[in-house]
Amino acid sequence: MDKETYEKQRAFAGDKQPSMLRRCVGHDYTERRMYMITMVTEGRQPLFGTVLGKCDAEPGDSDFPHIELTELGQRVSSHWHAIHERYPQIEIIALQMMPDHFHGILFVKEKLEKPLGKVLLGFKQGCNKAFKDLMPEVASVAVLQQHTRLAPKAKTQDRKHGLLFVAGYNDKILFRQGQLETWLKYLRDNPRRRLMKRQRPDLFRVCFGLKIGNQTYSAIGNQFLLTHPIRLQVQCSRRLTEAEIAERVSKALSDAERGAVHVSPAISSGEKAVMRALLNAHHPLIFLEENGLTPYTKPGGEFFEACSRGELLILAPWEHHNERNLISRKQCLTLNELAMDICNISNINTYLT
Repeated sequence: MDKETYEKQRAFAGDKQPSMLRRCVGHDYTERRMYMITMVTEGRQPLFGTVLGKCDAEPGDSDFPHIELTELGQRVSSHWHAIHERYPQIEIIALQMMPDHFHGILFVKEKLEKPLGKVLLGFKQGCNKAFKDLMPEVASVAVLQQHTRLAPKAKTQDRKHGLLFVAGYNDKILFRQGQLETWLKYLRDNPRRRLMKRQRPDLFRVCFGLKIGNQTYSAIGNQFLLTHPIRLQVQCSRRLTEAEIAERVSKALSDAERGAVHVSPAISSGEKAVMRALLNAHHPLIFLEENGLTPYTKPGGEFFEACSRGELLILAPWEHHNERNLISRKQCLTLNELAMDICNISNINTYLT
């Protein structure tokens, strides 16, 4: 959507709601660009297959984490790769099917005649046809539910719900060098991450309404870290020299060896260095996140590994937003105050739900 259209419609759209399906306002979706697309099944139904294997298996091993596709999953995969046949300007880079969603990377090599969203709408329509052909009973229920969601006089399709997939999709646009390899690694690692979540669901379940002191948080990770008797705040001035930061890192590692759990939003370079060193040494951390969590939030990268080991708790005091907002000075001060409160509350067990 161009900015002019967005501004015209914004006044009638109501309050802006957090969404992972919102397009990038002002971006030309016909231009040469690389995208990572994510589509999720309606109701998160595991229609595409089953993840099998063992988390610790090596590549090439028969037990290496992988997905065994259903016939519907195979058809969706075929439709994705067929996009190039209908639109030679689009190169398919990768696809990772999962039971209830998929991630795909494509490269628009030449300017398209119509926006990418129209191309993906055609892809969805082909998948919907396969859904109706292969699973008519399930699809008929989905069609019925879709109609019951419409207002009596509505003539357009429900904008919040789809048939096989939820309405809309999530896209990420490649802007930086090295971003493609990060995407590819994420796609390859999806089955292993699913198995790890299946083994420790308690550590990957997002909790809302967690009250600590006077503040309410959304949280994911090991909440028992809050009950640890030694909780130390990591707060470093931006004026610290490299030598002073190194001293803070050394002390934090020493304290962690003696059993301390460190708490910080990791805002300044010194705080980032301390928390990074603790993370690399597999010491427990409580991280305060500026952006709120959603029901489907998953920690990324090394945070995911730390979470799976029970070494991490992420707390978010505010609601989720999609925009890349610069954190304000007021927010920084508030996060540091909250970190101090978490460290100082003596009877923290009474606040946990």
